Amino acid sequence: MGRSDLDGNQIKPMKICLIGGGGFIGSHLCEKLMAETSHKVVVIDVFSDKIDHLLQKSCPSVDRIEFHKINIKNDSRFETLIKSADITVNLAAICTPADYNTRPLDTIYSNFLDAIPVVKYCTESGKRLIHFSTCEIYGKTIGSFLPNDHPLRKDPKFYLLKEDVSPCIFGPVEKQRWSYACAKQMIERLIFAEGAEHGLKFTIVRPFNWIGPRMDFIPGVDGPNDGVPRVLACFSNNLLRGEPLKLVDGGQSQRTFCYIKDAIEAVLLMIENPSRANGQIFNVGNPNNEVTVKELAELMIKVYAKVSGDDASNLTTMEVSSKDFYGVGYDDSDKRIPDMTIITQQLGWNPKTSLEDLLDTTLEYQHRTYSQAIKKTLSQPAC
Repeated sequence: MGRSDLDGNQIKPMKICLIGGGGFIGSHLCEKLMAETSHKVVVIDVFSDKIDHLLQKSCPSVDRIEFHKINIKNDSRFETLIKSADITVNLAAICTPADYNTRPLDTIYSNFLDAIPVVKYCTESGKRLIHFSTCEIYGKTIGSFLPNDHPLRKDPKFYLLKEDVSPCIFGPVEKQRWSYACAKQMIERLIFAEGAEHGLKFTIVRPFNWIGPRMDFIPGVDGPNDGVPRVLACFSNNLLRGEPLKLVDGGQSQRTFCYIKDAIEAVLLMIENPSRANGQIFNVGNPNNEVTVKELAELMIKVYAKVSGDDASNLTTMEVSSKDFYGVGYDDSDKRIPDMTIITQQLGWNPKTSLEDLLDTTLEYQHRTYSQAIKKTLSQPAC
């Protein structure tokens, strides 16, 4: 499979260590690597269900992917796997907002302390590291602190988030929702320092709400009954069950949403263009797909009615407080709009898929995958 980088140089096959590669992002990246490249992939994770189709003997690329069931918290085997690879992509994280309040210690350990050995091993062995951070690193926007009647409230420059300019504005310590963003900021700073002082070749990725098939889980089907996934899976679960979609604090927070397939194109460009990606922090999102969470819910109702054949008038929303939904200590950012200048200049990447199109693909998958299981669950008598 002959491939060239953005500068016309031939891309040599490499060995990629993918930590957390059995999850949502990792499964799509594995599919991309198996389908379009000659690279070998070593997946480290505690679960493999989302990549099992790639591990089957009948899969044409099965000889280029291997899975190691390893928990990096307590298994030293992953050091050898990192040091034997050409590049490590670290996706491992606790990244569901419902956990930030209820499991702040686990959140900090997962996103900061557990990542330290990964950074250390890459530095010691002189190997590249692509580390996944988060758009939550930016916290609240400057614009959100302006008085409601201030004329600059409408100026977009106070809301646009730039990798090398925007400050990180978090809420008070008692708002434990920010434990995730703080942990991610600390590991970013460690990676940057290792690059400056010890020559670590790194790229930091800040995803802005990547969504698509296989994201998170559906409670009671392939996840815990009391689990609370991120917004797409939460709303999908409500739709599948015919329940109202719950709008936290009225769903007024604004978000941009990026299709996972578009985002994976950007990640592959980072992997195969080290001269353009090393030392860079990249926003990866779709600023054209900005909506409030309430508007997202309304659009999901419309699209789900189309793919499922259900009557849209039977699908509704309801408002809940953040305290009731997430617990004490919840806080949130107002808007998350990525500036795309750096990734466009360095890698020539721009997202392509509209919000309605990506929801059409995603909700068709959700309905096809889960509707029968949900019906079976709902038909069982309550204990």
